[in-house]
Amino acid sequence: MTGGALHPDALRASELTIGSMVTQQARLTPDRVAVQAGAQRSSYEALDRRTDAICRVWQARGVRPGDRVAILSENRSEYIECLVAAAKMGVTLACQNWRLADAELSHCLNLVAPVLLITSPRHAEAAARCGGTVARLQLGEEFEQALSEAPAGAVQGGCGPEDGVVILYTSGTTGLPKGALISHRAEMARSLVQMADLPVETDEAFVAWAPLFHMVSTDSVFATLMTGGKVIVTDGFVPDELAAIVAEEKLGRLTVMPGMIEPFLDAVKQQGGRVAGVRYVGVMADLVPREQIAEITRLLNAPYLNTFGATETGLAPASRGRIPVGEAPRNLEKIQSSLCEIRLVDTHGNAVPDGQPGEMALRTPALFSGYWNNPAANEADFRGGWFHMGDMFIRNRNGSLSFVDRRKYLIKSGGENIYPAEIERVLLSEPRVADAVVVRRSDPQWGEVPIAFIVARDAGVTDVELRALCEGTIARYKIPREFRFVSEVELPRSTTGKIMRHELEERLSRSE
Repeated sequence: MTGGALHPDALRASELTIGSMVTQQARLTPDRVAVQAGAQRSSYEALDRRTDAICRVWQARGVRPGDRVAILSENRSEYIECLVAAAKMGVTLACQNWRLADAELSHCLNLVAPVLLITSPRHAEAAARCGGTVARLQLGEEFEQALSEAPAGAVQGGCGPEDGVVILYTSGTTGLPKGALISHRAEMARSLVQMADLPVETDEAFVAWAPLFHMVSTDSVFATLMTGGKVIVTDGFVPDELAAIVAEEKLGRLTVMPGMIEPFLDAVKQQGGRVAGVRYVGVMADLVPREQIAEITRLLNAPYLNTFGATETGLAPASRGRIPVGEAPRNLEKIQSSLCEIRLVDTHGNAVPDGQPGEMALRTPALFSGYWNNPAANEADFRGGWFHMGDMFIRNRNGSLSFVDRRKYLIKSGGENIYPAEIERVLLSEPRVADAVVVRRSDPQWGEVPIAFIVARDAGVTDVELRALCEGTIARYKIPREFRFVSEVELPRSTTGKIMRHELEERLSRSE
C-alpha cells in the first residue's frame, strides 16, 4: 500500500472460490474419500479429475463462464460433481425441483434461460416436456461416454467470489417460484457460520439425503468438500438405509424433518439401536412434536438443533441454539447466528424496542445475491441496505429471539414452503368455485398442511374434482389435505374485505 492506495493485485490475493478450495483439498488429501454413494467411493483426487472433465464436456457444448446450466435429477454422486464443476468453471447451476408440476418446472427453467439441461434417466421425460429447445445431457451412459472423450487437464477458474454458483428456488407469494442466486462468497460464509456455531470434525460425514435442490443439503455439501470431509449421498429418505448409515458412520449434522422422524426411529430400533456417533440432529424444531424431539435425541445421544434460516440466508440468522438430549422443550427461543447483524423493524423501517414484535432484517456475508430476474422483489426485500425476511420476531432481554409469525401466510410442510396463493390460483381457475382461501393446520407428521375453504358457485362441485384439478398443476405436497365447503358469509372478512385467515386457522384448531 502506497499513500493509502490499494495495490491492484491486493484484492485478487484475498479472493477464494469453492472450486479452488476443492482442488486444494485434492492436493492436500488426494486419497481421502470425498463422495460416497452406496458401495461407490470417490477420492478427492478422483473428484477433482472428474469435475475437470465435466467442465471440458460443458465447454464443448458451448457453455461459458457466467452461463446457467440447469440440472433435473434425484440425489446421486454425479449431481455433486456438477455442483463442483460449476464452481470451478464460473457457471451457475440452477437446481430444479423434480416435485413440481410441469407448469411450475417450465417457469423455473424459462426464468434462468439455461444453455444446457442435465437430467437423470428418471426425470428425462419431464425435462423433454418442460425444457423446450434447451440442449440436454443425460446422466448415466451418455454422461460417462462424454467424460471419457473429454480432453485431460485442469480447468482454469473463470469466476470470482461474487459470481453465482447455484440458483435455488423458493416459493413466491404470487404463486410462482423465485430463483435465489447464491454466490461463492455466500456459500463460503455459510461454511464459516457452520464451523463457528456447529463445529464438526473432518471425520464426521454429512449425509445428503434431502433433495440437492434444497439449501439444507447443498450448503452442507459445499461446506464439507471445502474442508476435506466426506459426503454420503443417498437417493432421498429411505429409513432402513439411513439407519444403516447411522449405525456405521460417524456423522456431524444429521438432517431430519417433520414426517420422517417416526419411520427413522423405527428403522434404527429394528436394526438394534446402533449409533456410531451423531454430533447434532434436526432442523426446524418448531414443526416437530416436543416428545419426538426428546426421543430422537435420546436414541442418537445428540442435541436437537433449534434452527431458523432460509434459502436466502443459509443457517443465519438464528440457528445457534441446541435442545439438550432428552428434553421436550417448553419454548423454542432462538439464538442469533455468528457473522450476522439483525434488526427488528416496524413497517417504516424503524427499530422496535426489545419485547415488541418486528420484522427481521439482517446483514450477513452469507446472504444471497438476489432473486434472478426479479427486480421488484429485490427492491422490496433489500430496501435500505438490509435484507427483510418478512418474518416477525421479538428480541428478549437475554438477547434471544422469539418467533411470532412466519411470512404472512407461509405454510411449512415437511420441509417444503407452500404459499396459499399458488394453490388458490389453481382453485379459482375452476368456474364453479366462487372463492377459495387456503390456510395452515398443524399436523403431527408434517408440521403443517394446507386446508382449503371453498365457496362453491355450483353446489355440484366436489372435493374429488378439486383435488384432480390440482394434480398435474401444482406439486403433490401442495394439494390441500382437506376441502371444506362453506358459504360466503362464513368467510370472516375485515372492514376492507380481506379474508381474516387467522380466524379460519383458529376455527381449524378448535375442531381438532
